[in-house]
Order: sequence, then C-alpha cells, then structure tokens
Amino acid sequence: MSTLPELPAFPDEVVTEARVRYIEPAGLGGKAALITLDNGYDHSRPNSYGPAGIKALWDALDEVEAEEGVKLIAVTGKPFIFLAGADISAMPHLETYEQAKAMGEAGHAVYRRLRNSSVPTFAFVNGVALGGGLELALSCQYRTIVPTAAAVGLPEVAIGLIPGWGGSQLLPNLIGPKKAAKVILQNPLNQNKMLKGHDAFELGIADAEFEAADFLEESLAWAVKVATGETSVEREEIDRSGWDAVVDAVAAEVEERTHGASPAAKRAVDLLRLAKDAEFDAGCEAEDVALADCMVSAECKASLYSFDLVRKLGKKPAGAPKKSLAKDVTKVGVVGAGLMAAQIALLFARRLEVPVVMTDLDEARAQKGVEYVRGEIDKLKAKGRVDDIKAGRLRGLVSASSDKSVYADCDLVIEAVFEEIGVKKAVFAEVEPIISDDALLVTNTSGLSITEMAADLSKPERLVGMHFFNPVAVMPLLEVIPTEKTDEETLATAFAVGKKLKKTSVMSADRPAFIVNRLLGRMLGEVARAVDEGTPVEVANLATDPMGLPMRPFELLGLVGAAVAEHLVTHLHEDLGDRFPLSANQKRLAESKEPVFAKGENGKFHLTEHGQGLLEQGDKALTAEELHERIVNGLAEEAGLMISEGVVPGPQQIDLAMILGAGFPFWLGGLTPYLDRIGAAEKANGKPFGSLG
Repeated sequence: MSTLPELPAFPDEVVTEARVRYIEPAGLGGKAALITLDNGYDHSRPNSYGPAGIKALWDALDEVEAEEGVKLIAVTGKPFIFLAGADISAMPHLETYEQAKAMGEAGHAVYRRLRNSSVPTFAFVNGVALGGGLELALSCQYRTIVPTAAAVGLPEVAIGLIPGWGGSQLLPNLIGPKKAAKVILQNPLNQNKMLKGHDAFELGIADAEFEAADFLEESLAWAVKVATGETSVEREEIDRSGWDAVVDAVAAEVEERTHGASPAAKRAVDLLRLAKDAEFDAGCEAEDVALADCMVSAECKASLYSFDLVRKLGKKPAGAPKKSLAKDVTKVGVVGAGLMAAQIALLFARRLEVPVVMTDLDEARAQKGVEYVRGEIDKLKAKGRVDDIKAGRLRGLVSASSDKSVYADCDLVIEAVFEEIGVKKAVFAEVEPIISDDALLVTNTSGLSITEMAADLSKPERLVGMHFFNPVAVMPLLEVIPTEKTDEETLATAFAVGKKLKKTSVMSADRPAFIVNRLLGRMLGEVARAVDEGTPVEVANLATDPMGLPMRPFELLGLVGAAVAEHLVTHLHEDLGDRFPLSANQKRLAESKEPVFAKGENGKFHLTEHGQGLLEQGDKALTAEELHERIVNGLAEEAGLMISEGVVPGPQQIDLAMILGAGFPFWLGGLTPYLDRIGAAEKANGKPFGSLG
C-alpha cells in the first residue's frame, strides 16, 4: 500500500473531515460508500484542504477499502460547497521548497487512489469546486454536478500558482487543450472569472447534471446505473493533431496579457503542452516541481497578500459606518440613458430587483437606454444566466421617461451624465426639489469635486459619490466618495447598496480623480511627457510591461478615448499641478475630427496613421526601461501624497483599488508592495510603504 508523504502541520487549520457512510441503494447489489467533506462550518466558510484535511480523506479511503461489499465510492460536500481547494490562508506555513513539494505530492497521492480505484469512483459536485476541489472531482472516474454551483474553476494562475494536484494533466485530456486553457489560463487572467455548474457541464467537465432539490438522490441513482453497466458514459474523443498549435496560440495570448510578468502563467502553459504525450505520473512529477517553485516565489507571497486584502477589506471596507444606519432602497432613478447610465440601470435592476427608472433629454433617448437594457437581458437569457421568468421580471423593472417627476418616489437617484461640473450641478438642481427629503442623491463622477456639486443643494448631506468602472457588469470595484457634509446614513446606504450590487467598495476622500484614475492619470501623464520629448510610441507602449497590466498605455488610451484622457489630465493638472503635465500631442489627438485609434486584428487599440501624423516630438528619446523607472517613481510619489493627504487611510486601500479597478495583477501583490520591492517607494518617499503598516 502506498503511503502519504509527511507534511508540516498548519497551526489553527480548520480541518475538513471526510465522513463515511454506507448505503445499499436498489439495483447496486452491494454498498455505496458516500464520503462527505465537511469542515463543520456553514457555507460561509468553504471546505478547504490543509495537511490534516488531506490526511482525513486518506484515512477515509483506507476505511472504505477495508469494508466488504463496496460497489461504488462517491465523494460530495456539505451544502453548497464541494471543496474550495487548498487552504490559501495557511500557505505561509510552507516555508521551504521541500515542504511545498511535499504538499503537491500528498495531494497527488490521495487523489491517485480515487483515479486508480478498482471500485468505480464518483464526484457528486454539489456546489463550489475550486482548485484542488475541482482536481479532486477530475480524479474521480465519473462526475455529476449541480447546474447552480456558484463557482467552478482552477484559479491558481491568478494567485501566482499552477493547478498542482493533477488538473493541468487531467483536464486537457478530458475536454481538450483549447477548453482546458480557458479554465486554467484565460479565466484566471480575466478578472479570475469562474464557471457556473452548468458551464462546467457544457464544457464536458461533468458527465451529468441534476437540479439541487434532489441532487444527491439523482446522482446516486445515476451512479448505480453506471457502476452496474446499465448506463454507459460517452466522452468526446480528443483531437491531438492540433494540440501544439492550440498551446502555441495560448502561449502567445498569455504573453500578450501578462507581458511576461507572470511566471506561474508560463509554467501552466508548459504543463498544458506536456499533457499531450506525458504519462500521468510524469505529468504529476512536473506539477510537483512547478508548484513548489511557485509556492516559494516572491509572486506567490505577493499573491497571498492580495488574496488576504480582497478577502478582508472586501468584506469590511475601511471607513464604512454601521450597517444598521443604511436606508432601504425600493426604487432607483438613473439620470441619463447613455451607455454608462444603461449599464448602471441594468445592474441595479438585476442585483436589487427593484424598479429602476431612467430619464434623458427626450423620450427617444430615454427609450434607447431601455432598449439597450432589454437587449442585454436577452443576451443573459441566451447564455442561460437568467431563465424566462427572471428575464421577464427584469424587463418589467426598467422603464424610461423624459419627465423627471418619475423620481418623486425614488429612494436613490444616481446621475450618469456628461462629465462636466456645470452639467451635473444643473441635474441635481432640477432633481432635488422633486425627490423626497429622505432620498439619496448619487453621482457617478470619475473624478470631479463632489463638494462643489453639493454647494447649492438644500440638503448637501445626502449627496455621495459612487464611481462605477466600465464595463459596469464586469469590473468589481466601486469607489465610494463622501464629502465632509455627507451624513452617516447616506454613507452607510452607499456601502450597503454596493454590497448588494456585488461590488467591492473602497472609500476615497473627495480629492481629484479619487484613487484609480489619479494613479492611472499619473502613469499616462508620464507616458505622454516622454512621447512629447521624443520617445517613440512603440517604445513608450512597452514601458509598463514589468507591471503586467492587462493593457499597455496606448491600448488603454484607445479604449477610454483620447478626449476622455485629455479631460482627465486637464482636470488633474488644474487641481494638482505640473505632476500632471499638459500634452500638446494629447490635445491634438483629442481634438481630431478623424479617428486617431483603431482596433487591430488582436482586438487591441493602436494609433492610426492619422493619429501618428498628428504627433510632434522632440529629440530626447527614452528607452522603455528608463520610462518604466520614471513611471514607477511617479506612481510612488503620487501614492505617497495620496496617503499623506488622507485620500485613503493607508497603502492597503490603494492596493485593493488598483487590483480591482485597474487590473493590477494579484501575483505582484498590489501596487505599493511592488513599488517597495523595486525600490521606487524608497527613492520617491524616503521609506517603503510597508513601513506605514
């Protein structure tokens, strides 16, 4: 009998037990061993594996193997949770390469027993299955899944690791390299996107799906039929002839997305390539080495900081008042019916499930916004994200008018109109007399003074900023901005609404451009300055690559638009001075009547020939490395000033906002740890951000 590798103890490990019970279902002709994973908490704390949890499953399999008459073995989880993988919070206890490697070997050892069992093994995936949890399911010979499982995936690359318990080898050989690459690489690098249970079934990860109400009973009945040969499981044959071409394309995409800044992503690509021909045990050995290398890397340590940051500050935002102070929101008004306003209206309707009414200058524009919302609902329905009943209810919740009197019974009215202070003040001047005394006024400004917007209000205490990021449905960050006069009830309601909208809220003081846009404005300002001085655009565009940002500078400019970028930098220059230089080239791009940016075949924006022709440059060209140094020194200076000005309480809020609002990679640990590691913080501010606590 094989033995489990010796593992270090994880102090305070919340052990996920493996509880065995035996059932004799009709038609099996023997016993079914049902192993239930359960850490003893409700679903607010998912099952996860540390050393003791792995040992518990090992011992359960020992018990089952010793039991006579077992005809099938099934593993499932506590309600709503199958297994969320390894215990990330305990990973700092793996201090050496040898300890990290042993953790990988232990996972492989116990999962191999399920894969190689002479008794048919089944995973009944009844809920969340992430990382090592999905790998446990993949190691079983057959799988059922509940279509409503909230999160299924292999998120390791997003946190500087690789799927290390068989996933990189089993998944591509089950569903093919292209689909596997989506789960192993593309989803983690795309805001760590997760699959739902039905998505996993559609990809071929599970062999059958059953509804939650009778999931266990249906899964067991199906498993009996499979074990007795009454039902056969057909799986799509993998076309191996195009495997290398698929991996080559994935490797190019990963390089484009990470710019070489993610060692874990490179290792995952290598493992995906290896899975084509390698014997399974050889693939496992390669996973063990790659996992150990990643676990002791700086990127993994940085990722653990990011993970902890999102988990803790995401749940308890700094500066948020008591939840009990929040007001109920039973109807929402949205001023404007353009793209941003329509996205916000859909989000409120979908998450709050309350009536949402939009207005615009005339009926035609208002109805156009509603048409957009209904079109997006149709897309959600087509993707299976909502059913017919839910789609119909959402359509009925959103309406439009050109008459602002429809706001009279709204509890919250948010403006999403043109980013100009005079326009926004005029909106609030018109809306405030209409709404009730208890209703909130909200601005979605990306950086204008909310204090100035409130100056002429009769009740300035009820105005608060809630800055959504584009695209609204995708970006997880919400910047919440009170003024000095915003009362506690208004602020508490903003945070409560943000949570219901499934956003992570970070509070910013009412200072120019708040958090993310101020820092991105500083970065783009340094790039524009360098281009004006003579740095070629193609060189300047590479300067941020070491930060692994999802978009290079000119790709970002193309996405937001030259006019919007010019508007942002102009305001920052007016408010904060020459740290945000005005650029004659940027102004020419913004004022051009012809397109200055276009999308290439790779989907990325680039300057058009016309745009290039508008540039007037000096003769002082920087290298990409020199400009990178200028950018990071500028970011370090700006972040230091933001903390000293009280824009945020400390560096953690900057890191959280940049991770969730600017796509700063998890594996770099947020902006300020990165600036500390490369010495930029010390150079700009005389001390590292880490010393601020």
